[in-house]
This record gives sequence, C-alpha cells and structure tokens, in this order.
Amino acid sequence: MEFYEVLERRRTIRDFSGREVGDEVLNRILAAAFKAPTNDHLRQFEFVVVRGRDNIARLAVPVAENTRNIQQTGLDAAAGVMDEDEYAMFADALPKQQRMLIESGCLVLPFFRQQGCPLCEPADQSSLNYFASAWAAVENMLLAAAAEGLACAFRIPIGNEPEHVKRLTGAPEGYEFACFLAIGYPAPDAHVCRQKVIRVEDRIHWNVW
Repeated sequence: MEFYEVLERRRTIRDFSGREVGDEVLNRILAAAFKAPTNDHLRQFEFVVVRGRDNIARLAVPVAENTRNIQQTGLDAAAGVMDEDEYAMFADALPKQQRMLIESGCLVLPFFRQQGCPLCEPADQSSLNYFASAWAAVENMLLAAAAEGLACAFRIPIGNEPEHVKRLTGAPEGYEFACFLAIGYPAPDAHVCRQKVIRVEDRIHWNVW
C-alpha cells in the first residue's frame, strides 16, 4: 500500500469485529513505533499487550466511571460549541470509551521513560520531549495498523486512570502511561465519522501569519 493511501485509510474506528489480531501482525505494528523520531535517540518505549476481554475490562474499570460522570453533561455542553461534524464524532466516541477497549480484544498500553520534570509539571516546553516522542511512536503504530487493514482507537487517560493502569501492570518508577490503544479488525458495520475537509492552502502562512 502506498504511503499516502495509508494516510487516507487511517481512521479512528470504535467498533470491532472480535477477530483476533495475530502475534506476527502485532509485532510488525509495534516495531513501527521504534522507527519514530525520539528526543534522545534511545527510544525508551515499553509496551504492555493485554488480550482477553476480562483482562482488558479490569484495566478499563475507571474508564467506565469517568465516562459516565461526564457523558450527559459533556454532550449537553458540547452541543452549543461544536460544529456538526465535531459533535457527531464526540457523540459517537463518548458512549464507546470502555466498550471499544474491551471489544477490540487487543489492548496496547504504551509506556515511555519520563526524565527530569514530572509529566504534568513541565518546567518548559522541552520538558515534554519524552511525551512528544511517545506520541510520534503511537502515530507510527496507527499508520502501521492501517497498512495491515486494522482499525485503531485510542483514549488519552484522565483522572485516576494512569495510576490504575500503572498499578495493575506493575510499571516501574519513572515510566508514564501514554494512552489506551485498542487495535483490532473493524466490524462490518463499523461507524466511521465524517472527516473534516481542510484546504491546506488556507492553513499555510509564508514568512508571517
């Protein structure tokens, strides 16, 4: 598959078929993470792969609670400030936050080594280099999954979710949890949100804004 075709095919899909993702395919996707640029060239990423709905459900317990707490108020508040496409995406995503993780059957938990300042208390923008590198790695994985014909959905953790995941997985000190990354084969009737069409020319500024 050509690179630009992969870019077009990559979509967030939150409805999975339940078909198992083989180890060989998954290894290729995870290997793509280590091709991403990193701030220190060390690529200090570690991945916990969780299979089985019961195992995933235990990790996703706080996701259900946190989503339930914001679901209705969040939808009501969003209705007044989001455009039609943005709201449609949000309305599809919010109720599926826990379900998409469990039904994927393959949950990848990316961890990265955070050095110096705590992640949520950066001294300056450069302190977030490790976090930025982790997300460059995640993007490579999303593109690799698309090239393999797989679907992905991720959830950036909120509230007590990072500590819950780190505790259950036994993550060592100094490592931070980037996101819940569900990888699987899309359901035949998987919902695909309409993409916002952007005119690139409108977003390019030459020399000054």
